This record gives sequence, structure tokens and C-alpha cells, in this order.
Amino acid sequence: MPVPVPQQRSAPAAETSHGDLTLLVIEDDPAGTTITVPELSAAAGTRVRIRTARNLTEAARLLTDDVDCILLDLALPLTGGGAGPATPTAEAGTSGTGTGTGTGTGAGTGTGTGAGAGTGTADSGSPPEPVSERAGELAALTHVLGIAPLHAVLALTAQDDTELAAEAVRVGAQDYLFRGELDARVLSRAIRYAVERKRADIAQHQLTESRLRAQENARLERGLLPTPLLDGSGLSFAARYRPGRSRALLGGDFYDVVRTPDGTVHAMIGDVCGHGPDEAALGVELRIAWRALTLAGLCGDELLSTLQQVLEHERQSEEIFATLCTVDIAPDGRRAGLCLAGHPAPLLARHGLPARLLPYQDGGPALGLLPRARWPRRQVELGGAWSLMMYTDGLIEGRVGTGGSERLGQDGMVAMVNSRLEQGLAGEELLEAAVAEVRELNGGELTDDVAVLLLGRDPERIRRWGGSAPRSHPASSVAGRPLGVQRPPL
Repeated sequence: MPVPVPQQRSAPAAETSHGDLTLLVIEDDPAGTTITVPELSAAAGTRVRIRTARNLTEAARLLTDDVDCILLDLALPLTGGGAGPATPTAEAGTSGTGTGTGTGTGAGTGTGTGAGAGTGTADSGSPPEPVSERAGELAALTHVLGIAPLHAVLALTAQDDTELAAEAVRVGAQDYLFRGELDARVLSRAIRYAVERKRADIAQHQLTESRLRAQENARLERGLLPTPLLDGSGLSFAARYRPGRSRALLGGDFYDVVRTPDGTVHAMIGDVCGHGPDEAALGVELRIAWRALTLAGLCGDELLSTLQQVLEHERQSEEIFATLCTVDIAPDGRRAGLCLAGHPAPLLARHGLPARLLPYQDGGPALGLLPRARWPRRQVELGGAWSLMMYTDGLIEGRVGTGGSERLGQDGMVAMVNSRLEQGLAGEELLEAAVAEVRELNGGELTDDVAVLLLGRDPERIRRWGGSAPRSHPASSVAGRPLGVQRPPL
């Protein structure tokens, strides 16, 4: 007769310091123990319920979430008939036919010959595989561990079979007990120790799984950050990226920079509304689509119209939209085309002049708002030596002062950047100082994603490098600080 598999508990037993205890005893001899429920309750210092199953079929039926511990007779056959009605639950102070069974004690009890802390797995997958020549004698234990992976299990064995008892612990039991050394005090203490060990095992297992999952997610997110393609452009590059989500490496903000075969440098920065993992995934999709379309030769309105189609097909709801700013810098580095899709205008700093915002009056709406929107491309003069800062609204929407309602805004950001330029800061140092000051003005960490990139051109530096800048590297975020970025000239 097949043994039914009960619905497994979704969490380990709660702490047992002051709560009631429920013990499931699985043995085929109803007279196997003389411990009464009142005796066990008195020894445990709390009310104890005992359920007795004479075979695994009954055990599966009695194994519910309120069971704290299982006491299993290792001599129980894996299959067996004789399955009479299950013994009802007995409680202290009431009549009942439940019997507590078990002998010996776990390690640390001060009595008996327990084997010490169990090494049972907290894995809820397939049952552990016995590793000894006596695997057949542990078949019942292996089955119970399989149907009750989150319950504490005590193995009950004959007093002269220490080898089998130790093997039971290696297979997954929390401890073993000898039948001939059973009393209420030893059994109650062993139950509590077993439950706490199981809870500790499960907590450690879950912590290890969480760490591995976090490491895997970090590797995945780090691999999704952009790698600028600027070789041969003569431009320098720096970036800062801070997701608003706690412990995340990737947010809804995104950026990218590539140089096409004709020598044009294309830069993009965008922001998907929202701060969750879905928004981060959509941002990655838009960035990759932008790079592919740019390398395929699309630019300006045609490119943004295609990106809008991508967003409309990939977003989770029709309320999701994305702002975008694209810049295409001519091969000589002196002119650029600018397209704005509901995004803040870039900041241009020419050598020896204060930084200023590029024109933004001719911008179009954010992607995903209007089906037949257009995004005009505006030509701007950059000059010989310059720095161009592109950013998301997380940099300008921070509060000014703790508890204040005023936001930094674009004018405040321009003043802040000019102040840092007057101090002689440039490139990576400029970005780091700007982000740090915005966070300080906000009175703490920013809740929105922040992405800032800085492109720069210095004719003298280009001549020193023979017509090109050093090789660019990805701006990967480690502990909130990107690495491998280059300093622009200003």
C-alpha cells in the first residue's frame, strides 16, 4: 500500500522556549513506552501533546504543521499493514491514549549517550541518501525525512546499536535516543534541543541560499551594466550610477555610449518611471535596443519612434513610460545633435566658461505617452574643449534641507556644478562631488535612481595620445561607486 505524502510545512517550527509542544511518535508497539503525558508535560514545563502512529501511513495523516518533533522507531518497517485508527492527540491534564517513546538524550543534555547535534539537511527536495552498508535499516528514517523536511526528527533505537544510531544522525536526524534509557526529563530536553537544532539548520540553509542568490543576481546585474564603445573617439568618459532600490546594482535609469564606424559618438541616458525590478529590466531592454538601432544606422526621431514601439510591447502596463536624452557628436567633436523625450537637458561646460543647460524648448514627450509623437533633433555647437554632463532626474529632484519641500532643480544643479568647477574639480572627481553634495542637501540617501555620465574633449590631450583617448572601460557599480572610468579634461 503506498504511503501518502502529506502537505509539507512551509516554515520550521516556532521557538519552543515557552510554547506548547506536539510530538508525533512513530512506532509499531503501542506499549513501547511507559511515559505518560502528565509526566512529559511536567518535565518540559509546558503542555505536551503526543500523537502516536503505528506505521508510516498513519504518520503521514497525523503529520501537520503544529507537530514540533517526530520520534521515529528505526525498527519500523517501511511498508506495513495493520494500520488501525490513529491514536488521538493527548494533552496534559486530559485523558488520552498517546504514548511518548524514546530513550537517551541528545548532546548537551548531561545524561545518556546522545550523538550530539544532528547534521540533517534543511533541503526540501528529495530524501537524503544513506551512505552506509546499513541503508536498509534506515529506510523508514529516510522516508520520514523526505515527507517532513522541515520537522525535527529524533531516532529511537536499541541501546546496544550505537553504530546505527550514529548513522541515523549522519543521514539527517537531529539526535538519537536509546530505548532503554528513556525517561520524561531526558525526552523533553531532547525534543527541545532537536527543534532548536532544526530551526538553526534551516536558518543557516536559507541564509546560504539567500547569499548565493544575491551573488548570482549581482553578477547578472553587473553584466547588464553598459560597456562604453569609444575607442578612437578622442573623448573621455566618466559615470556614476546609484540605484534607488536597497542592495540593488541596477535600477530603472540607464545609459550607453557607442561610436559608429563613421566616427560619430552617440550617447544616451534614460529613466523608466518606477523603481522596481520590472522597471530595471525594461531599462536594460531599452538600452540594448538603443545600441542595436544606433549601430544599425538609426538616429534622432526615427530611432526614438522605434524605441517607443519596443517600450509599448515590453512594458507591464500602459501607464509605464520612459524619458530619454540622446546626443550624437560629430566626428570632429565640435558639434552635436540633441533629442529630448521628456528628459532634462544636458549640461555643457566649455573651457573657461560657466556650465549652462543646452536648449530644451524643442523636446518631445516621454516615450510611451503619445502614439504618434515626434522628437525633433536640434543642432548644438560644442566648441573645441568641452565637457557634457547627461543625468537623470534623480540628481535634481532631491530635497534641499532636511524635511524641506524645496527641490534642488536644474538651476540649483547648474550652480552646484559651477561651484565645483571653480574649485578645480573635473571628470570623476566632479561627478563624485556632485552626487555626494546632492545626497547631503537631501539629508540622506536619495530614494530615486541616479545616473550621471560625463563626456569630454580636450584637443591637447588628443594630440598627446596621437588622435585617440585611452581605452574606455565599463562603469560597473561596486558598493555604489563605479570603477574603470576616465577623467574628462575639465
